Amino acid sequence: MEITTQTQPSATAGSPLRTKMQQTAELGTEFWNDSCALNELADAIENGAVGATSNPVIVLNAVKSDAKTWTPVIDQLVRDNRHATEDEIAWMLIEELGRRAAKLLEPIYNKTNGAQGFLSMQVNAKYYRDPNRMFDHGVRLAGLAPNIAIKAPATEAGIAAMEKLVAHGININATVSFSVAQAVAMAEACERALDAADRAGKAANLHPYITIMVGRVDDHMQRMLTKENITVNPGVCNWAGVAVFKRAHQIFKQRGYRTRLLAAAYRHHLHWTELIGKNVVQTIPYSWWKQFNNSDLRPQATLDNPIDATVLMQLHTKFGEFRKAYNEDGLQPADFEHYGATVHTLNQFLGGYQDLLGLVRERMVR
Repeated sequence: MEITTQTQPSATAGSPLRTKMQQTAELGTEFWNDSCALNELADAIENGAVGATSNPVIVLNAVKSDAKTWTPVIDQLVRDNRHATEDEIAWMLIEELGRRAAKLLEPIYNKTNGAQGFLSMQVNAKYYRDPNRMFDHGVRLAGLAPNIAIKAPATEAGIAAMEKLVAHGININATVSFSVAQAVAMAEACERALDAADRAGKAANLHPYITIMVGRVDDHMQRMLTKENITVNPGVCNWAGVAVFKRAHQIFKQRGYRTRLLAAAYRHHLHWTELIGKNVVQTIPYSWWKQFNNSDLRPQATLDNPIDATVLMQLHTKFGEFRKAYNEDGLQPADFEHYGATVHTLNQFLGGYQDLLGLVRERMVR
């Protein structure tokens, strides 16, 4: 989906230039940088970002894009930890990058009294079936800085781990999430956990987040379009993630859930322009928000605008996998781990983690 770009207009005398991302924030939507790469994050903060995300794949890309900074760090970790495995060195690297990224966001965290300024850090993807290991790893990562939110998959095991983390006063950001059913199940778990944290006196600065990976919902429908030979305009698939997010948002408003929805995995401008409104977060890859800032698109409050009825009918009628994602009862908790988009994403995350290990191994055995 092509975006027309334009040169940013000059600020009028006495009036600072407001970027498209800053205008988005003024409409009630928090803007996060979908990476913890330090140079990108610093630039994003200057453009209004109040949070960032991390996972081993993002760390791999951040290290490769700034090898001058990070190769010496890896080499030092290898020298200082002579008997460490490549997994252990990789997590030392992930933690060091997390500390530095969280430090960049710490002024925002302090200025807002803990309401903003979070870095999301993901537990080891290898633990996705074990709630206890995810909880223990989440506790460790949360100890790196006060403004860390722990990411775990919105599977049955991951939801159990995150409920326990929130009850212990630790912020979370549910990831690997593509459906209304997952979002609601996680929100209900957070409600229980927030009440438990409040009873234990651990509820201060708790702001749990639930991600819907809108672009990966679109991707999944595109795969189904090909696999099942579905006869529909392929452009309809570009609305699948938006429709799921809007439906979840409606339910969250109706029920007063205290957990905030977060849109991730951007593929085109609809994932930005159609999800602008109050009390949600958009975590946008660096290259995408740069395009948005320089486009001729104008941010408007669109979150509560309904999806075109014809588009929604085609998605609902033609795609069984969309019905699973869109209907609140489309998936049961035991199904979350086996939903097609979940399987695809977990495989990618696990593969990306192996690639990070490969990068570390190269420095260890040279």
